[in-house]
Amino acid sequence: MITIGLTGSIGMGKSTVAAMFADAGVPVFDADAAVHRLQASDAAVISAIEAVFPGSTGPGGVDRAKLGPMVLGDGAALKRLEAIVHPAVQADRAAFLERHAAAPIVLFDIPLLFETGGESRVDVVVVASAPESVQRTRVLQRAGMTPDKLDAILARQLPDIEKTSRADFVVPTGGSLDTTRDAVRQIIACLAARKTPLS
Repeated sequence: MITIGLTGSIGMGKSTVAAMFADAGVPVFDADAAVHRLQASDAAVISAIEAVFPGSTGPGGVDRAKLGPMVLGDGAALKRLEAIVHPAVQADRAAFLERHAAAPIVLFDIPLLFETGGESRVDVVVVASAPESVQRTRVLQRAGMTPDKLDAILARQLPDIEKTSRADFVVPTGGSLDTTRDAVRQIIACLAARKTPLS
């Protein structure tokens, strides 16, 4: 099995690229989706977050609108949150690998791959990348997003130029969907032709 780590800064089209890999038959583990699911339905995770961040949960689990301001821009608070969530996500990841043990290629969609040292746990790193102007336009169209909030998010992420320089493959997402899809297909074909994973 070859494991791919897919990453890319906010607004770079990473989710679109992940969906293209899935459409091509590659099993995809979405770390963000796992976090959302755990924060909505895992009683142990929800109660632990409420204990550390009082008032951040409700009937539907973690209330992200309330939790967000408690951790955004606060490195220490973020680390406390990650200490709760990361072990649960790792268990979810292990279960995913068990389910897809026979797959020749699997993909892990991890927004903060480099920032958390995750590149050491995959065989190949793929980065979704678009011009900065495209990125900002996409993100600022999101409900509730402001330039200041975007800048705070970007401050936690490695610059795109550094991510692309450390990638094994870069998928361009600033043009047409066909161009992006072709790049995904080429990566899959390249990896399928390999006899063994990268070391």
